[in-house]
Amino acid sequence: MKPFDVYHPWKKVFINAHGATITDDQSKTYLDFYGGHGVISIGHNHPRWKQALTKQLESISYYSNAVTIPQQEQVAQSLGKISRLTDYRLFLCNSGAEANENALKIASFYTKRSKILAFKGAFHGRTAGAIAITDNPSIQAPYGSSLLQDFIELDDAQGLQKALETHEYAAVILEGIQGVAGVFEASEEVWNALSEQCKKTGTLLILDEIQSGCGRTGTYFSFQNRTIRPDLITMAKGIGNGFPVAGVLITHEIEPVKGQLGTTFGGSYLACAAMQAVLDELNESSLMNNATERGMYLKQQLQHHPAVLEVKGRGLMIGIRLSVKASEVQSALLKNGIVTGTSACPFTLRLLPPLNITKAEINQFLAVFEAAMSIHSPKTTAI
Repeated sequence: MKPFDVYHPWKKVFINAHGATITDDQSKTYLDFYGGHGVISIGHNHPRWKQALTKQLESISYYSNAVTIPQQEQVAQSLGKISRLTDYRLFLCNSGAEANENALKIASFYTKRSKILAFKGAFHGRTAGAIAITDNPSIQAPYGSSLLQDFIELDDAQGLQKALETHEYAAVILEGIQGVAGVFEASEEVWNALSEQCKKTGTLLILDEIQSGCGRTGTYFSFQNRTIRPDLITMAKGIGNGFPVAGVLITHEIEPVKGQLGTTFGGSYLACAAMQAVLDELNESSLMNNATERGMYLKQQLQHHPAVLEVKGRGLMIGIRLSVKASEVQSALLKNGIVTGTSACPFTLRLLPPLNITKAEINQFLAVFEAAMSIHSPKTTAI
């Protein structure tokens, strides 16, 4: 028997990691500017995170939510403090797709409506409900989903308003910043329309902060530089720093039906230990400020390169639109010890480094990027 390949894997075997560096089985060291799809937030194998998990393993590692797990209360309080969203409740689960599925279910139960409005370019997961609101027909199953959904353009404020005026949507779901699509953010007109029309029409607003949350953009959630109040916020990835954990923040106006939400592994002792370590480190360190400052520096340096057409994103969630295929640049960087990501846009290179990345490591990336681009012979030019 062989494992099922879920992606087209690089021919690399990583065996050790610390901070922003990874070592493979040939003793070659890499700078990680992708963080395993943005999962690594406070750094690989962070001492605080490792100590928290080790300490928890020495007492109890698992029991189900049939019993009270006090660590869940501690995590909820810490999350409320650092995000300043103290009037929400927290449901813990295991993955981003699961968080989004639960948010959709809550919205449908609460509004008694069955349709969901999503945006072109969206990525919300690969499970049946989540894939129905992901704008990629090639990975949707032929049997479909019971979920009824529509997609509109990310900058179509008028289309958004017109759709919501029908009063037929349970929720609008939007990523704080679209990552997989190529690092795109909704226009101010769309954000304003969301704020006004969701309240006016009784449509719930679900903010997917799975990739853009956990301090990556300089605020705990990326939407927090706006005057908008989501009804539901989904999170995963960076909150566990490599341990599988996710959650849904639910505004106090919504009272889920008893038994509507449930999970076997969500909010386990180990999951809470990982989350608490991340939250404590973010709360007591300057990592979110680091995301802002290092991200700004990185963007400024990249904007001067002749092969760079545009640098998008905020903080340490960056998309570099190139004049050549991003996959070719990614391969050249990997050969020279830099791990990066691509996106659905073939000319956009995606960067999601750990928030503790240093200026020296950014300069190392920039030097390798410059060398890779200078010797790269483009076969394709971006439109």
